[in-house]
Amino acid sequence: MPTVEELYRNYGILADATEQVGQHKDAYQVILDGVKGGTKEKRLAAQFIPKFFKHFPELADSAINAQLDLCEDEDVSIRRQAIKELPQFATGENLPRVADILTQLLQTDDSAEFNLVNNALLSIFKMDAKGTLGGLFSQILQGEDIVRERAIKFLSTKLKALPEEVLTKEVEELILTESKKVLEDVTGEEFVLFMKILSGLKSLQTVSGRQQLVELVAEQADLEQTFNPSDPDCVDRLLQCTRQAVPLFSKNVHSTRFVTYFCEQVLPNLSSLTTPVEGLDIQLEEYMPLPPEEAENGENAGNEEPKLQFSYVECLLYSFHQLGRKLPDFLTAKLNAEKLKDFKIRLQYFARGLQVYIRQLRLALQGKTGEALKTDENKIKVVALKITNNINVLIKDLFHIPPSYKSTVTLSWKPVQKVELGQKRASEDTTSGSPPKKSSAGPKRDARQIYNPPSGKYSSNLSNFNYASKQEVVSILPQEQRQPLAEQRGAFRGSRGGRGWGARGNRSRGRLY
Repeated sequence: MPTVEELYRNYGILADATEQVGQHKDAYQVILDGVKGGTKEKRLAAQFIPKFFKHFPELADSAINAQLDLCEDEDVSIRRQAIKELPQFATGENLPRVADILTQLLQTDDSAEFNLVNNALLSIFKMDAKGTLGGLFSQILQGEDIVRERAIKFLSTKLKALPEEVLTKEVEELILTESKKVLEDVTGEEFVLFMKILSGLKSLQTVSGRQQLVELVAEQADLEQTFNPSDPDCVDRLLQCTRQAVPLFSKNVHSTRFVTYFCEQVLPNLSSLTTPVEGLDIQLEEYMPLPPEEAENGENAGNEEPKLQFSYVECLLYSFHQLGRKLPDFLTAKLNAEKLKDFKIRLQYFARGLQVYIRQLRLALQGKTGEALKTDENKIKVVALKITNNINVLIKDLFHIPPSYKSTVTLSWKPVQKVELGQKRASEDTTSGSPPKKSSAGPKRDARQIYNPPSGKYSSNLSNFNYASKQEVVSILPQEQRQPLAEQRGAFRGSRGGRGWGARGNRSRGRLY
């Protein structure tokens, strides 16, 4: 085992050799042997080995293995130094291996080490994103549970911070391809995280990209299977999938399939099942905020007003309203008295913003017909009016004492139904929430056909609405100012690899470096 003096001497030989470093293989071997020495020798070896690594390709395996021994040393300071230098080994074909190693090192319980591993992974990500993803997904698919869990969390938290020149279209395609492999066998929590990862990719912000995401959610929801209300995993899975699908809904086959599945499979089985209603209630709380607190001077205590996301609320409130018909006592039960009070406060605050927006939209569309309604801006406003009117009808029902579930609405993404002349038009009364009335002989004052816009071109533009505390009217923002699609984790179905909705099977692999 070399001494400190011998390590410094051989370091000097290599440092002075300039362009002929590779000829001093014996000197580099002495430095590699430093990992067998004491604390001081190991610390020096952790710094010297990576410095001259690129000059000795024939000793690459020996050098990497020596550095890995230091990454597992009992002395925490030696481990940290060795981990910090690992990116210097990420050259050429060695990069995926280094990425794989760093991914396994995410299992450390030392916070400083954990941060060093994260920084090292980000460093090599910027060198070669595809190679780094290869190492990460290799461990996600085959590694120990703790490594898999932390690798997924790394992707879900760090990807969004990477610059566009790193996350190219090809890199995002690789993430989608590898994620689909993982989604064949995931837990519920993992599914939510992967949806967060994928929904943040720039290439999936388009209508076709969102369609792919909805397809992934529909596959996990397993809509072809008969709903089993006695199976907690089945109920939980459906709620989680619905929650992931709601921000993605536009007028496509899968959004209709979700609603159809609820009506045909879920509703008939709800005579004694409250879990779906409770689950939707929790989700509504997320999208229907409480009023902001006021400071002593009467101004808002918070820096920003809550953003009212109408398109999400339409889907959730409609589902809640439909489920409430089967369980009308859910909100009126004594046990839920506080829940009802909180819910009505949220409804009232949301309704205030809603009325401002409806007035604004009606004013903007007033007098416009035919071709004028076909401009992109007016198409968005027409659908926004449809969404807000639907929410208004449902909120009025829920404000009844006790809450009522009698009104019906046609969801904004469903096609307009043509009504035959002379047929009763119940839909004319859906915006008022009152029972259908007999039609009069004369023409109705506001009767007109609502224009139904092309598929998928409006949902992402209607997601957010900032309601000012002083009832300010907020205009429809231009495209560049609109909020991006919300961020938003097969065995998830419990049929592949033994992983159920709640937990994955445990494995013990040991060191795989």
